[in-house]
Amino acid sequence: MEKLIAYLNRISPLSEQTLSLMDSIFFLDNLKKGDYFIDEGERAHEIAFLQHGVVRAFYSNQQGKEYNKTLFTAPAIIGSYGALITKEKNQLPQQALTDCIIWRARFDAIERLSKDNIEIERLRRKISEHFFVWNEKKQLEVALLDATERYIIFQKEHPGIEAAIPQYHIASYLGISPTQLSRIRKKTS
Repeated sequence: MEKLIAYLNRISPLSEQTLSLMDSIFFLDNLKKGDYFIDEGERAHEIAFLQHGVVRAFYSNQQGKEYNKTLFTAPAIIGSYGALITKEKNQLPQQALTDCIIWRARFDAIERLSKDNIEIERLRRKISEHFFVWNEKKQLEVALLDATERYIIFQKEHPGIEAAIPQYHIASYLGISPTQLSRIRKKTS
């Protein structure tokens, strides 16, 4: 719980009273490599703090080819925020690429607490703003940068991940083929 508290306090400082409320709704859990935090077509009910490990959010086309939209590396917040807000079925499965340690919380519990607690409401807003800015940055990178530039940014944002997950997941996230990634890695090493 200490890592979760430290992570939340970095986003928006929380009082001891608020931390006690947060402690009452989060519980420790594990995801084994290959487990889904949420699968496609499920109703979203939870978010989680990823304390250790790597989780991907991905989608599949009609032919079954998978595309990694996001790679979450600890520490991070995971969960299908869009499905939680819209109450629609999830379209972006989230799967553990390594064994993971997470702290789960029901989203409705967070919503209830934030109605009477400005600190939690502020924390939710800042997390949402972070994801909005991150998503816009990623869209601009895909549109404006070549694959080598995107790979260099990826390495800075996800140090050590290349040793933890298969290269084809990284290539998918970057929007390139595994062969292209191999060439870029040779060129940049």
